[in-house]
Amino acid sequence: MDTIGSDDIEKMEKSYRTAMMNSISGYKPLNLLGTISSDGKPNLCIVSSVFHLGSNPPLLGMILRPPRPHNDSLKNIRSVNQYTLNNVTSETYRNAHQTSASYPSGVSEFEQCGFTAYHQEGFKPPFVKESTIKIGLEPVQITDIELNGTTLVIGKILLIIADKDITLPDGSIDHINAGTVAGSGLDSYFLPRLLDRLAYAKPDLQVSSILTNKS
Repeated sequence: MDTIGSDDIEKMEKSYRTAMMNSISGYKPLNLLGTISSDGKPNLCIVSSVFHLGSNPPLLGMILRPPRPHNDSLKNIRSVNQYTLNNVTSETYRNAHQTSASYPSGVSEFEQCGFTAYHQEGFKPPFVKESTIKIGLEPVQITDIELNGTTLVIGKILLIIADKDITLPDGSIDHINAGTVAGSGLDSYFLPRLLDRLAYAKPDLQVSSILTNKS
């Protein structure tokens, strides 16, 4: 078993450390972040830092990396006060990966990376037509993190657009049927598979499957 201490991490070559730290936490959800500028220019980028924050109200958190001159996403979220999150699928992961390229400010990754903008009445930023799950949000809290220059964006879900047969009877989202891809690190993509669904855990009950009704 390898043991890596903080001194070892600090001495790592930059690209090696970046690859390890980006993949150490395991599989991550992938989303395409859709925004639009106040003068109507769309922007799209892949993000792997979206996480559930609450169900009532319905909140999703997202960490955005330190802003650079060509990064329009955070600026657009602040100015328009809306944004979209769209799942990455097995049919679109290559195009989604390309959105991480450093295109100049104002250039539409929708056009450059082969995505189709989908517009919903009453919602300013575009969704990704090719995505099977589309989420419209408004930012309710934006916090700059001084420790490393990143920004935490907490969004309230205003709108969900999903393909048929993706929502299960109990309200859960079937990401297998949706074709949703997971990621690890900066360049690895995976299709998940379902192992089991377990009953609500209680101290006096044995763990059991709600799929098979077996312990």
